[in-house]
Parts: sequence; structure tokens; C-alpha cells
Amino acid sequence: MRHERAQSGPPVNGRSPASSGGQGSRNTFAAPPGAPGARLRRSGGGAGSWFGMGFSLTLGGVLAYFLAQEVIRISELLVMLLLSLFVAISLDPIVRWLVRHRLRRGWAVALVVVAFAAVLAGFVALVVPPVMEEVTAFVHAVPGWLQQLHDHHSTLGRLEDRYHLINKAKQQLSSGGSDILDGLLGAGQLVVSTVTATVVVVVVSLYFMVGLPRIKDFCYRFVPGSHRERVAALTEEIVVRTGRYMLGNLATSGIAGLATFAWCAGTQIPYSAALGVLVALMDLVPMVGSTIGGIAVSLVALSVSLPIAIATAVFYVLFRLAEDYLIVPRVMRFAVDVHPIVTVVAVLVGGALLGIIGALVAIPAAMALGLFLDEFVFPRIEAG
Repeated sequence: MRHERAQSGPPVNGRSPASSGGQGSRNTFAAPPGAPGARLRRSGGGAGSWFGMGFSLTLGGVLAYFLAQEVIRISELLVMLLLSLFVAISLDPIVRWLVRHRLRRGWAVALVVVAFAAVLAGFVALVVPPVMEEVTAFVHAVPGWLQQLHDHHSTLGRLEDRYHLINKAKQQLSSGGSDILDGLLGAGQLVVSTVTATVVVVVVSLYFMVGLPRIKDFCYRFVPGSHRERVAALTEEIVVRTGRYMLGNLATSGIAGLATFAWCAGTQIPYSAALGVLVALMDLVPMVGSTIGGIAVSLVALSVSLPIAIATAVFYVLFRLAEDYLIVPRVMRFAVDVHPIVTVVAVLVGGALLGIIGALVAIPAAMALGLFLDEFVFPRIEAG
């Protein structure tokens, strides 16, 4: 026994070596796994982690809610920025073509803007005079209509005797004067907001067109260097195809405008040039634009005769079939290479989300999504 104690050595920190960690020893500071203290410590750590997770989720939900509210508040501004970017990308092929012909980018943008301003001025010159003539004729005809209302032998006079139109109109004006005023104020606000939005889109589009190369270079800096070259090539392909799509859309719209002008001139429908330009502008909106333009021309054709109006409606039905099945598929296949089913679905979804603007940008967005999937997503799925 003495010999064994001598070999065991002196105590360490007031404890023997056996008590400091040998086999069969009991550590007073670390409880065994099955002891109550270990369970308490594990349960306490779990509660803290659950609390932190719940706090993080709650804070993230609150921040996401406020972020969504702010996005909704500035949704109109975001739509205008999206439209401005789309206009800049659509006109970029023309600008780059002018730049390749040794013209500075600023001057190229200015030349494109002047050309479109000239087209807009021509449209205004075609549309405003006929509208002013109709308004002037309406103003001059109002006194004669009022005299006929008091003439019991005229058609309007007999209608007045039977339905008392003047008294009903006075009652409506007296009882609904505030509603009429609100309607006029609402119409004025709509005109002001439309003009303001148009000015904002034009100005921002000019800035995007001038600084588009710098904007792309700045955005590339957020991409890792290993993927930057692929992303840059993909972006250039999207820009080129978007420009082709817009040029193809302009080509089909020009065909629709020329066909309308030829039909109206041949059938003696008034304002043939203005109606041709109107149909060309409406045809820029996929799927529904040409239909709306055809309805407008058919209504104007009623001023000639009912058979001419019916023939005009039939003409636009046939032209719409030819445009959808002969003209547009060939142009869009060259421009964006998107399947017709994808085109229809994209236009419907874009129109439901953003209206006319959504329908206009839906096809380039579908094309960009398809290129992204082909470049980054599908290769990883096939490799995996």
C-alpha cells in the first residue's frame, strides 16, 4: 500500500491524479450525459435557439411587409422605369447602327429622337385638323338642335313632347352637378397624370439610351468574375433580340397601317391617313391592338354606309387571320425565336399584371427567361 501511494505521485491542485481524470474517476464539473444537469443545459440552449429563430422570422416578416408596401406605393414609378428601359433597349440597335457609322452616341440618340418627333408631329398634323373640324361642326349644330327641340313639328320636338328631355336634363344637372364636377376634375387629373407620365418616360428613356453601355458595365460588376463573361454575352443577346422584336413589331404595324390606308381610300372612308396611323399605333400592342383599331375603323365606316362598315369588319377579320398566321410568326421567329404558345401565354399574363405595358414587354421578357434557362438552369439539371 505504501509503495502504491508513493508511485501515485503528489496531489495536483489539491486533488490526486486519480481524481483529476483517470478511468473510473468522477468529474465534479461535467455531469454525465444522463444526469439532470445535462438535460437542463440542452433544453435551455434549445429554447434560446427557438427564440432567436422566432425573432428572426418575425423581424423578417415585418420588414418584408413594409418593403412590399413601399413597392406598391411606387409601383407606378417602377412601371414607368420599366417602360423607359424597354424603349431604350428597343431603340438601341438603331443607335448602335448609327454609332458604327462613325457618329457619337449622343448625336445618334438625338437623331433618333428627332426622327420619332417628326413621326409624332406628322400624326398630330393628320389627326388634329379632322377632330377640330368635327368639334367645330358640333358646336355650330347645337343652336339648331335647341331650336328643333322647341319646334313641335320636327323630330326632336316630338321627342321632347313625349319624353321631356329638357326637363330631365335640367334635373340631372341640378341634382348631379357635384358628380359632373367630380367627373370633370377626374378627367383633368387623368390628362395631367398621362402627360406627366409621358414626359417622365421620354426623359428617362433618353438618359437610358445615352448611358446604356455604362449601365450595363456597372451591373456586370455585381456578377462574379468567373461568370461575368457568360452574363455579358447573355445580356447582349437579350438586348439584340429585344431590338429585333421591336423592329419587327414596327414592321408589322406599318403593314397594318398601310393596309388600313389602302382600304379606307378605296372605300371612301374619311380620314384614311389618320386612321392608318391610328391602326399602326394600336397594332404595336400584341393580340388586342389590331382588333381595337379594326373596331374603330368599322365605327367610322358607319358614316359612309352600313354595308361599308360590315365589309370593313370582314376585312379586319381576314387581315387579323393573315397577320396572326402568316406575318407575325415569320417576323417573330426571326426576331426572338419564341414558340407561339409561349407568346400567347406571355401576352395574357403580362396584360393581366401590367395592362398594355405588360402585354408590350411580355414577349421580350419570355424570350429573356428562355435564354436564362437555356444558359444557366437546364445545363445544371442535365449535368446533375
